[in-house]
Amino acid sequence: MNAEWPQEQTRSVLAWAAGLRPSACPRRVVAVEGRSGSGKTTLARAVATGLGAPLLHMDDLYAGWDGLRDGVTTLHDRVLLPLAEGRPAVWQRWDWTTGAYAEEHRVPDSDWLLVEGVGSGARVLRPYLSGVVWIEALDAVRKERALARDGQTYAPHWARWARQEEAYYAADQVREAAGLILGNPAR
Repeated sequence: MNAEWPQEQTRSVLAWAAGLRPSACPRRVVAVEGRSGSGKTTLARAVATGLGAPLLHMDDLYAGWDGLRDGVTTLHDRVLLPLAEGRPAVWQRWDWTTGAYAEEHRVPDSDWLLVEGVGSGARVLRPYLSGVVWIEALDAVRKERALARDGQTYAPHWARWARQEEAYYAADQVREAAGLILGNPAR
């Protein structure tokens, strides 16, 4: 990944986010979306730091390799809906090693919440979101990054996960709904 990319894009996201208003939630909720390996986590970490915001990873909500849509439902039911209703948001982390849900986590109080990962900008979630950032990168670059990051753990599931992404993005039109679209170059 280009060493300057995260810093440049973080400044862009922070400037864009400054104009966002709360939606259904009393806080501003920003989704960082894009296909696997596009750079969502890297950018979201930097933006969360810049905003002083808690960061929730969709990887912690998916119930395994076939859990993309379940992760969206969990984000809605356990996080965004409770926040919109003024209740505490408590979610359970998926343990990828044991293949089961593990400990619970409460979303900390804050003026902001960043959610990153495939599914965070789903159509059903948009009433609760202040904005969606879309990151795109070339398919070959994304695959190289994802497999370098997760190695043989992800390799046998790449095509399976990509099919879920394809169906989800075709149905939910996330890129088209994004308020900010960023490219992530190969190097």
